[in-house]
Amino acid sequence: MKRMISFTVLLAAFLLFAFFNTGETTQSSQTDSKAQKIYKIGILQLMTHPALDQIHAGVLAGLKQEGFVSGRNLKIDYENAQGDQSNLQTMSSKFANEKDDMTIGIATPAAQALAKAANGQTPVILAGITDPVGGGLIKSNARPGANITGTSGESPLKSQLDLIKQILPKAKTLGIVYTTSDHGGSYNAKKMAAIAKAAGYQVKLYTISTTNDMQTIAEKMVSQVQAVYAPQDNGVASAMKTLVNVANQSKVAVFPAVDTMVQAGGLATLSVNQFTLGKESGIIAGRVLKGEKTSTYPLTFVTKGQMAINTSEAKILGITLPNSVVKQAQTKGEIYK
Repeated sequence: MKRMISFTVLLAAFLLFAFFNTGETTQSSQTDSKAQKIYKIGILQLMTHPALDQIHAGVLAGLKQEGFVSGRNLKIDYENAQGDQSNLQTMSSKFANEKDDMTIGIATPAAQALAKAANGQTPVILAGITDPVGGGLIKSNARPGANITGTSGESPLKSQLDLIKQILPKAKTLGIVYTTSDHGGSYNAKKMAAIAKAAGYQVKLYTISTTNDMQTIAEKMVSQVQAVYAPQDNGVASAMKTLVNVANQSKVAVFPAVDTMVQAGGLATLSVNQFTLGKESGIIAGRVLKGEKTSTYPLTFVTKGQMAINTSEAKILGITLPNSVVKQAQTKGEIYK
């Protein structure tokens, strides 16, 4: 009888051990399976130029900060439309057909194409998009609605105009050039025009349809103005060297919106850092993958500008940059030589 009781106790203990061990193994297996999930993200970039390339690099850094690394738990399908609208449509449709977990749009036309292809389903993250409400991408900055959120990198226009005044106090006529098909460029150009007019400038607006127009338009513009403002505009950024070459011949300074355009020959600016913009978008993307809702995730704005100057351009133009501007670039910004 004692043997029977001992056997029963041992059997019960064994069965209990086996039950709990199996449960732990199953739970561990489920946890491992969840941890090993590989997310697929489609990144669509409008074209190749330094500002957009920096945003792209920033996106990857932001995703990494949130724990999503390509080759480990992330598969990235990167496409560059090279400025072609038909490419944007084809590439966006491809992401949708392949049922990517998320897409990220670098530049307004890319984001608009992704939003259309996603049809309110797949999360779309905006990477440094100017005026996303006006561009028809979100309902409001505070509550984007539906499947879209991200970052906006509006230029610090008033500060940029103050910089122009500081460097060229006698200039009274300001030329602003933008691309007709670029919503962000048009928005920035017209907003700067209003600010400059209110500050007492005579403002002349010029437009290009494609980068091929820049030579002719720039030649006309520099004959009529004392300074040029080049807004955050993908077409203008791509044609920056043409604009600068023409302006240099007439000794007219070009003040661009972003530091990469200063590097390409602009004189000076207070620029939102494009890498930082991209990184914030990558962080948001990571958080959405973890469960945050795009519909209620407020748009993130990056608006603080950093001084960027081009000293070799100042020499070409015969302009002496104020010491305060140079010191600011030395301590908190960038100097291109």
